[in-house]
Amino acid sequence: MMKTCPIVFAGLLGVFLTPAFANYNININDDGNSNGSGQQSVSVNNEHNVANVDNDNGWNSWNSIWDYNSNFAATRIFHKKACVVHRINKDVVPSLQALEALVKEKKLQGKGPGGPPPKSLIYSINPHKVSDLDQFGQSISGMCRGVPTYMAEEMEGPSLFFDLGVCFNANIFSILKISFCGEIA
Repeated sequence: MMKTCPIVFAGLLGVFLTPAFANYNININDDGNSNGSGQQSVSVNNEHNVANVDNDNGWNSWNSIWDYNSNFAATRIFHKKACVVHRINKDVVPSLQALEALVKEKKLQGKGPGGPPPKSLIYSINPHKVSDLDQFGQSISGMCRGVPTYMAEEMEGPSLFFDLGVCFNANIFSILKISFCGEIA
C-alpha cells in the first residue's frame, strides 16, 4: 500500500497541472487606441496545438485561429462578415512555443521601440467561396461555419493590391503583420 501512494499522488498532480500547462492567455491593450489596434489577446492551447488571436477594435475587430495540426490559419473579419483561410508559412509565422515567448516578451516590453521589426505576409484572396470547411480542421471549421469563407494564397514581393491600399491588415502585436488583399463579396 505504501508504494501506491506516490504513484497516486503523482497521477493526481498530473491531472491538476496538465490544464495549467495546456492553455495560456495574455492580453495587450493599446492604450488610447493610438495605432488603431484596440485590444488584442492571445490564447494558446498546447493540448490541441492551436493559437487564437482576438483583436477587439470596434468596427475593425477580427479573430484569427492558427491550427498548427492542420497547418492552416483563418481570420474572421467581422465588418466584412467573412473568413479568410490560408496556409501557415512556418518560415515566417512563429511556432506555438515561440509565439508564447514572443507575446510574453512584447507584454513585458510595453510600448516602446525595441526588438526587430515585425515580419510581414501578404495574401491574395481568391474570390470563390470555400465549400468544405472540414478540410481545415475542427477549430477553423467551427469559427467560419455559417460565414462566407475564402481561401488566400501568399504573394511574393511587392503587390499592386498593396500599392492600391485594398488590403485588410491583421497585425499581431508587433510580431507579425498580415495583409489580405482583394475584394470579398
